[in-house]
Amino acid sequence: MAEVPTQHDQDTSPDVRHSAKDLKWKAVSMTNVEYVEGDMIGYILAWSSLLPFCLGVSFVTLIAFRRDLHTISYFLGIVLNEATNLILKHIIQEPRPKRGRDNLYTEYGMPSSHTQFMWFFATYMVFFISVRVYRNYNIIDDLWKIAVCTLSFLAAAVVTYSRIYLEYHTVGQVLCGAVLGIVNGTLWFAVVQFVLTPFFPLIAASPVGEFCMVRDSTLIPHVLWFEYTSSRSEARSRQRKSVSKNNKKELAEDAITKDLQVQMDHSPRLSLAVLDKYVHCSSSFLR
Repeated sequence: MAEVPTQHDQDTSPDVRHSAKDLKWKAVSMTNVEYVEGDMIGYILAWSSLLPFCLGVSFVTLIAFRRDLHTISYFLGIVLNEATNLILKHIIQEPRPKRGRDNLYTEYGMPSSHTQFMWFFATYMVFFISVRVYRNYNIIDDLWKIAVCTLSFLAAAVVTYSRIYLEYHTVGQVLCGAVLGIVNGTLWFAVVQFVLTPFFPLIAASPVGEFCMVRDSTLIPHVLWFEYTSSRSEARSRQRKSVSKNNKKELAEDAITKDLQVQMDHSPRLSLAVLDKYVHCSSSFLR
């Protein structure tokens, strides 16, 4: 009597096993940045090349908690910049440098997406701080703006160099990405400043804007200082109200105690049950 093959035997037949070996597996992670083992500079640059992903998460967090239209526009520009990079990569189709490995995230390298991202971010940040954030009031404000602009360009330069050092891109690919990032950042800031910003009050006042609790801080000259002083003033006001409420409660309790003492002096036979009821009713009334 012939033996009927089971489901397990059918799944592990030679043809199925052979086809499974021919499958090409691909990692989902985009943060698998490689460096030469033992190279400390490469190790540091590998971590620095993850900065675009950290900035992306930071933007999502800011939008979720602040919901400012300028921040949303900034992030929208970054998304459009990345879309432009992806389109150009598939149009140009220039391969990455040959390193003897085939586990790169994408096969095309022109232009460098990391470089284009960082230079877009740095360019827009400089314009945003210089034009949008606030006017100079003292030397501290000037130093703060210079520091932020310098750090933005320094971060962009480090990420750019890391893509060459780790052999993910050629010099031409990162230069092309840097130029595109600067151009896109400049153009997008001009679009936001002169085209989109006049519509921000309408967007914030619309039913959708009110439902999503988006806000327009265009007319606030110093957003950071405004939010700091507003939150500090609100905290102090609530603290004063809390102290005042506690003081009123203490005064009311003292008045009740004195009133009870008077009642007991005039009516020595007043029962404890009546006293407890009087205290309970008076306390409930005060609350």
